[in-house]
Amino acid sequence: MKYKLIVLDLDGTLTNSKKEITLRNKEALIRVQEQGVRLVLASGRPTYGIVPLANELRMNEFGGFILSYNGGEIINWETHEMIYENVLPNDIIPRLYEAARTYHLTILTYDGAEIVTENSHDPYVEKEAFLNKMAIRETNDFLTDITLPVAKCLIVGDPDRLIPLESELCLQLQGRINVFRSEPYFLELVPQGIDKALSLGVLLEETGVKREEIIAMGDGYNDLSMIKFAGLGIAMGNAQEPVKKAADYITLSNEEDGVAEAIEKFIYQQ
Repeated sequence: MKYKLIVLDLDGTLTNSKKEITLRNKEALIRVQEQGVRLVLASGRPTYGIVPLANELRMNEFGGFILSYNGGEIINWETHEMIYENVLPNDIIPRLYEAARTYHLTILTYDGAEIVTENSHDPYVEKEAFLNKMAIRETNDFLTDITLPVAKCLIVGDPDRLIPLESELCLQLQGRINVFRSEPYFLELVPQGIDKALSLGVLLEETGVKREEIIAMGDGYNDLSMIKFAGLGIAMGNAQEPVKKAADYITLSNEEDGVAEAIEKFIYQQ
């Protein structure tokens, strides 16, 4: 099978524990692009949290795609065209804001290359900014200063304070948005129906690529759907057990250049 798209999760897959692309992974990914294979970076990160990695891999030159917010947005990184967008209902945002205030927690969202929040010095806000290499814009009026619609909000704080809020919002907003924790201290608030595999289906319609011509690599639960969807689903050596069980192949870990190892096995010999 000649593969045409490689879909990569970022944290725990493409990047190592330092959140960096190793030299071996980088060289392998640039080489396959030179051979005509296109890359898709698929992550729960906001779009501009993915941009530095996309540029490092020269995806603007080779026609790659950014699939951000776990599939909430798809962007052609060569043309910067927005192919697909799924956003939160505008009327939900004030409810999320008031819930965060009631529990004395910090809410944030994203506006272009900036994180917008009323508490820029919250250590968890600073952590999100560091992970995504994004600037923080502090505001005195969150609801007035954000640009609607938004793709995602994040409520951050100590895990023991997030647990009851998560339960309350899941109950109140069931069927309208998805509420889950990506980390013990990060409560994700995203549109209903966010899923990497569903967004890949949209991308296939755009590009004319078949499912059988896709390789998808990941390590976490939010990668399960795309690993099952792809013609070749690959789990990292450090992946969660259900992800390994769903995969067609298990490569090395993200600390051992697992992405490059898989490419050398399945692409260079095709």
